[in-house]
Amino acid sequence: MNAHSVAKYLLSRAVRDSGIKVVLTGEGSDEIFAGYPHFRRDMVLYGDVGRSPDARQQLLAQLEASNRVSIGILMPQRSVAIESVRSVLGFVPSTLEVWAEMGKSLLAVVDESFAKAFKERDTFRVLLNHLDVERQLAGRDPLNQSLYVWSKTFLPNYILSNLGDRMEMAHSVEGRLPFLDHHVAAEAARMPVSMKIKGMTEKYVLREAAKPVLTEAVYRRQKHPFMSPPATMQRDGRLYALLQDTLRGRLLDGPAIYDRRKVVALLDSVPSMDTATRTRADTMLMWVLSICLLHDRLGMSSGVVAQAA
Repeated sequence: MNAHSVAKYLLSRAVRDSGIKVVLTGEGSDEIFAGYPHFRRDMVLYGDVGRSPDARQQLLAQLEASNRVSIGILMPQRSVAIESVRSVLGFVPSTLEVWAEMGKSLLAVVDESFAKAFKERDTFRVLLNHLDVERQLAGRDPLNQSLYVWSKTFLPNYILSNLGDRMEMAHSVEGRLPFLDHHVAAEAARMPVSMKIKGMTEKYVLREAAKPVLTEAVYRRQKHPFMSPPATMQRDGRLYALLQDTLRGRLLDGPAIYDRRKVVALLDSVPSMDTATRTRADTMLMWVLSICLLHDRLGMSSGVVAQAA
């Protein structure tokens, strides 16, 4: 069975098994068909063992050049050594490198006592201890390992909950996930990785399935993150005002984990940042803002966040 016929089968099965009674959504397609750019990065770096180091670097440069908006969000700015992960998997999935960079930026604004208390904690080792490494990861292609790690972490804990169920329920919409139908997911798991990423084209088999109904521009377009504009880009916006007022006010002290001097210095530096730096800082600042607001709205006592961490 060739790629095109497999693609047509998967797409028809996905729609048929779900039943078109409610809204069909696309969550899951990137997870089973390797749609995100960090999967392509892993394919380039760890996939084809016959590819020369020079060829890998050339492809990596092309990938980064065509996915600037994903740097620091879906792809790391640079390689990050996480030895506990490398010792278990034999490589470090790009998504974990991104999280390591984000974690480092968050640690840059925490109180010294908090950082010291958890200095020896290997959070990535803790993560791997909760995954079925022996039966689901060991011995598999690096791309499939990356897909598994993402599908057991970011997919259920953020994409399906925050971007899926909560957004849909807030607007009285009941979504269905045809690409996560167990028949489709099982078939995708059996596919060779070359049907997921062909050359540097992500979700190749799905593109082929939908090619007859896609414009050429959409068919050729690469995956990019779907995000709202950073709050820090709209200095006259209400969200920017909320960010500044909250993190300069008393709520910053509630969780008892942030250093006010460091946070205020970061807030002061935002206007002079270039777009890429500001986008990365925005992600981190929104994280801090969320922790402070949750701490206040849930009536948590001082220090409880630090104890839970």
